[in-house]
Amino acid sequence: MTETVATQTPTGSKGRTIGLLIGVLLLLGLVAVFAWGLQTRESTQLQGSAAPPLQMPLFGGGEISLADLRGQVVVVNFWASWCVECYKEAALLEEAYRDYKDQGVVFLGVDYLDTEKEALDYIARYDITYPNGPDIQSKIARAYQITGVPETFFIDKNGRIRHVQIGPIERPQLYGLLETLTGE
Repeated sequence: MTETVATQTPTGSKGRTIGLLIGVLLLLGLVAVFAWGLQTRESTQLQGSAAPPLQMPLFGGGEISLADLRGQVVVVNFWASWCVECYKEAALLEEAYRDYKDQGVVFLGVDYLDTEKEALDYIARYDITYPNGPDIQSKIARAYQITGVPETFFIDKNGRIRHVQIGPIERPQLYGLLETLTGE
């Protein structure tokens, strides 16, 4: 009987080791998938096409329409107060807006799946001064076929989507795109 117990103990220990190894591999796989999902990517699905119509109420009153902005470069940023990646680019987008607003560039913030209070707190926290409004019933997000937040669309003076940024944008890319679009 002692031999049977001795034989079962290594097998039980071996089973736990294999189970632990499988668990670690699954965890590493999940981490890899999550990390891949956070990478900054570009979407080409709408690039080159006419920007979908956009009409949005603004926080604080009024309304804005993409049709009224024809002839200007428009940067449409989808964001949410609960989005960690959105925090990373909020100050940069505001800085770029201030740098380019007198050069025919309009920034629009589209708040996605948020409460008004949380959205307004986010806008105040980052001192965002460009127009922002809620995406009621996610109509704008559906029209632009966003995959998540943050996602930013760069629309040229003729109303065509020239670049779609999935994930937070970095300074060199943002300023490079704005230089290209304002120079046309």
